Amino acid sequence: MSSFPATGSSTSIEFPCTQCGRRLQVTRDAIGRKAQCPECESVQTVPEASQPTPPPAVTPPAPSSTPTLSASDDGIAFSDQPITQSAPAAPSSYSPPANAPTSRQADASTGISGVKQYGTVNSQTRALFERIRNEIHKLFVGQDELVLGTLVALFSGGHVLIESVPGLGKTLFVRTLGRVLGCEFGRIQFTADLMPSDITGAPIFNVKTQEFEFRPGPVFTQLLLADEINRAPAKTHAALLETMQEYRVTIDGTSHELERPFLVMATQNPIESEGTYNLPEAQLDRFMFKLVADYPGEREEADILRMHSQQTDINKRLEQEVETVTSPSEILNTAQTNANVRVDDKLVDYINKVVRLTRSAPQLHMGASPRAGLALMRGARTLAAFAGRDYAVPDDVVEIALSTLRHRVSLTAEAEVEGHLVDDVLTQLIRSVEVPRI
Repeated sequence: MSSFPATGSSTSIEFPCTQCGRRLQVTRDAIGRKAQCPECESVQTVPEASQPTPPPAVTPPAPSSTPTLSASDDGIAFSDQPITQSAPAAPSSYSPPANAPTSRQADASTGISGVKQYGTVNSQTRALFERIRNEIHKLFVGQDELVLGTLVALFSGGHVLIESVPGLGKTLFVRTLGRVLGCEFGRIQFTADLMPSDITGAPIFNVKTQEFEFRPGPVFTQLLLADEINRAPAKTHAALLETMQEYRVTIDGTSHELERPFLVMATQNPIESEGTYNLPEAQLDRFMFKLVADYPGEREEADILRMHSQQTDINKRLEQEVETVTSPSEILNTAQTNANVRVDDKLVDYINKVVRLTRSAPQLHMGASPRAGLALMRGARTLAAFAGRDYAVPDDVVEIALSTLRHRVSLTAEAEVEGHLVDDVLTQLIRSVEVPRI
């Protein structure tokens, strides 16, 4: 890491911080590189200066009073000199992505799920996401990863597989979600004797008309909770393949289209294995995310107890407290708009490297399919739109990488014996790929 002098010289430049106004001093070698202000910790690009900083006319301070320098990831350090005159900086030589925010707008700030955001370009989508999330949290406490992952999948045209123990409020969540979104919702309790026709529907003979009429099954909804999906046999799982991929049901050669948006939220219990069936790989691959819902924290669980202490009917609370803030048509229009979020070629290569590396990792018996890369790209676009940006960054990919890949790969027998976990292997794999600068 290179070090830059804190005192002025003929080869150094000064520029004011765009956030706090503190005058910063670096060498001219740092022009165009990223730097961090030691006062407000904002990250910005070092601009070109109109003229070099004249040498100091006073004696440098003693080592004991030397100001503290702050180094960025690029090795650039700033002096801690107080600002004497506010002068505008010259234009930067850095070229941001198309429609990207300026350097003043691009100062990092904490966004959803702790991701650092760099602007507020697509404010309409961000405002919609905030309204939906706030309404959900009126009745459904905690589980931020579950809420965020489900909304990203919904606005990306995907489905989610939830792994959790019973009693964490999954049914309440899907009912609340349906109320907030203005969508129809349904639930199917999967059992060992569940038949495909119990899901999709079947032709029923009408005695009056002497004809067979199609009676739709519970899959004809918009938000479908498939509870304990791993308790049904393979032929029942196969009935959902066409539904999840093509959004239609084919009965006796006739196709019946499903109403959009359509989201499948499937759950499975990670503890009980008796009387369960492993999901086919083809069906697992059709789930955009696999989300792991854990027990709530101490404070969240206390809030749940207080919220439900009055034993009020949940149906009344849904009607009285939770408002419908959007509609199916707005969801579809927003999802179509999110498809215009820019994904840089460097980010495409980054996604491709991560997915392909899962196929050569020694601890993994099976790697991710190309559908995983498509899911990462769609999810990154939606996550960027939720953050108010019209371009995706590597942080968007990293945030959803585990949820996208963990159900698409499998450990080798040796790795399982050695006690490796899929999430740990994927985390190391993702960290091994160089993050592009966009």
